[in-house]
Amino acid sequence: MGEETDLSGIRGVRRQVANALRALRRRILTPGVSATKLGTRGFNEKSPQARELLETIGESFLAGYAHVAGSRSAREAEQRLETIPTRFRGFAYEGAGMGAAVLDALPFTGGRRTGDLLAGRGDDHLYMVYVGVGWAMARLPRFLWPDVSAYDPLLRWLVLDGYGFHQAYFHTGRYVHARFRDPDFPWTADRFRWYAGHAIDQGVGRAMWFVGGTDVELVATMIDGFPEERRADLYAGAGLAASYAGGADEGELLAFWERAGGYRPQIAQGCAFAAEARQRAGLVVPHTLLATRVFCDMTPEQAARISEKARPDGPVQGEVPAYEVWRRRIADEFASLGRC
Repeated sequence: MGEETDLSGIRGVRRQVANALRALRRRILTPGVSATKLGTRGFNEKSPQARELLETIGESFLAGYAHVAGSRSAREAEQRLETIPTRFRGFAYEGAGMGAAVLDALPFTGGRRTGDLLAGRGDDHLYMVYVGVGWAMARLPRFLWPDVSAYDPLLRWLVLDGYGFHQAYFHTGRYVHARFRDPDFPWTADRFRWYAGHAIDQGVGRAMWFVGGTDVELVATMIDGFPEERRADLYAGAGLAASYAGGADEGELLAFWERAGGYRPQIAQGCAFAAEARQRAGLVVPHTLLATRVFCDMTPEQAARISEKARPDGPVQGEVPAYEVWRRRIADEFASLGRC
């Protein structure tokens, strides 16, 4: 009897220590909410409504990050993630992807949290989780970067999209205003190392939707200040953000479409990506309907179907990665429909 009591006491102490460590880990690993405030970031504030939207997105991202950092398992984190409101749940899974990748990089954690996350409901948010892994790369020292060569060879470029978003969001002066681009990014996942800058720019373009506070004229002006060879990727990223995050009404989206000129196929492609991501996760909301109507002249379901049909079935032989082939097919499809 005494031995059983002792064992029970030891187990209780272990549970208390484990809970304390998880709480400590959550506090240490989770960025402060103030980091998501537009005023803190120095981003444009178009209106109180736009500010509230963008700050809620940031808070939802951090909530997802914290749920993973403070949970005993991916399953437990998933139960918390599913309580996030529909409009913002995808951003929470993005934060969860970052949190999982950071945990996997730490000693004594088993390195399985990202895989466990994707084995459950995270698979419906696969795109967002991969983007979140890119955030982790931006925060971790290079020797702790995840081995993305083990990821889906078509979608792993989204990791660099997430990296680019992080850099433009937190190092705005350098990546947006000074238009910095790493000429030799250390991408070793495949032979298309030269394409890394293009994938990163798509993330920079997404972040510019936030930097500009969803002000379409300001976002377009910032993009047009970049070298011409970078604008297609930047407009694609901004189009994706406008469609997935929202924050602009019909008139504003039409103005952005007009400003884009020859880059309209890229905006439509980014919109189709956003539609597929929301459709896959069951998170289609009114602003997605609006964006696909303005940018694609169709419903989110139809735009998502174009993205799905254009996806390469396997490796593509040629001088560009399958991911870029996919993007071009989508853009060309919208151009062939006469939409662009």
